[in-house]
Amino acid sequence: MEDFKNNRRFKFIAAPMLFLMVLLFATTSNDAFGQTAWVAPSSSNSLKNPYVGNTNATAAGKNLYKQFCAICHGDKGKGDGLAGMTLKPRPANFAKSDIQSQTDGAIYWKITEGRAPMASYKTALTEQQRWQLVNYIRQLGGK
Repeated sequence: MEDFKNNRRFKFIAAPMLFLMVLLFATTSNDAFGQTAWVAPSSSNSLKNPYVGNTNATAAGKNLYKQFCAICHGDKGKGDGLAGMTLKPRPANFAKSDIQSQTDGAIYWKITEGRAPMASYKTALTEQQRWQLVNYIRQLGGK
């Protein structure tokens, strides 16, 4: 009888612990899911933003962002949009230094090419619109 009680106590403690371990694994970094850091090719670093400092382009980028990006990346670019909550990997947080330290060309390349689950915007947006988004993404980082 004592073995039975100890076994029940073990199950009572082990089941929640197992659940927590599974939850921890499911919420670990993207590398646990076979996702590696998204690095644009070095050739993208030479792409020059023709709209740097252009406030009209940045305002246009904000409108495009609301239409195409906010649903996943969130209104403030924190990667917390409603549609993005279920994505693996999660959408980028544009305020973080690892995004803001990238060149405009690298960000432009990523918008253009996409990588699952992010769509490519090569055909959905013009080159000008993609550069406008880059300008606005810079603003989300406080630059």
